[in-house]
Amino acid sequence: MTVLVITGTGTEIGKTVTTAAVAAVALASGRTVAVLKAAQTGLRPDERGDADECARLAGAVTTAELARYPDPLAPATAARRAGRPPVRPHGIAEAAAKLATEHDLVLVEGAGGLLVRFDAEGGTLADAAELLGAPVVVVAPAGLGTLNSTELTARELRSRGLSLAGVVIGSWPDSPDLAARCNLADLPQVAGAPLLGALPAGAGSLAPVDFRASAPSWLAPRLGGTWDAEEFRGREGA
Repeated sequence: MTVLVITGTGTEIGKTVTTAAVAAVALASGRTVAVLKAAQTGLRPDERGDADECARLAGAVTTAELARYPDPLAPATAARRAGRPPVRPHGIAEAAAKLATEHDLVLVEGAGGLLVRFDAEGGTLADAAELLGAPVVVVAPAGLGTLNSTELTARELRSRGLSLAGVVIGSWPDSPDLAARCNLADLPQVAGAPLLGALPAGAGSLAPVDFRASAPSWLAPRLGGTWDAEEFRGREGA
């Protein structure tokens, strides 16, 4: 794959750290990587954004951010409130396609969930993925409530004919409860796609050298890592 779209079932569930892990593994294999943040909200111009955080954790990736809006809202709302032009799906697709001519792998990170609106016409990350014909990785939380949001996201992808590469658990707790352990078996069933990894809680707070060394153990071979879903389920008592 040249372009991989990374979305989530919601916000603050580990998309950026997952994107950084995928980037770190690809860099370690000798590939060139670009990280495209479609729209960054809730930050001032002088603050580090999600793409910058990916570079800090993963290493020498090219970073790109199409727009930044100060309010911590959906991109369409934040753009409207700021009186600035919105990001549109065609713009996301064009930027990713250009980066793909210069890099082995382009990671496109969305904002919030798959259908969060980028413009007043209802353009979403799903629309950009359609234009790119790119596979999508869904980042989901571990615990209670994740099955419904994951299945809804998977159904939307299938209804559009998009390829769901798999699901990554964005933050696996140190002491998982019953729901989290059961979800290791249930998530791939409701998604109709494999589990492609589980990042430990707090992974983003690791020193970059430790993050890069550990990243392959969090991701399945399809994402370049060594993580094994069956072994993980057995170890965690699912």
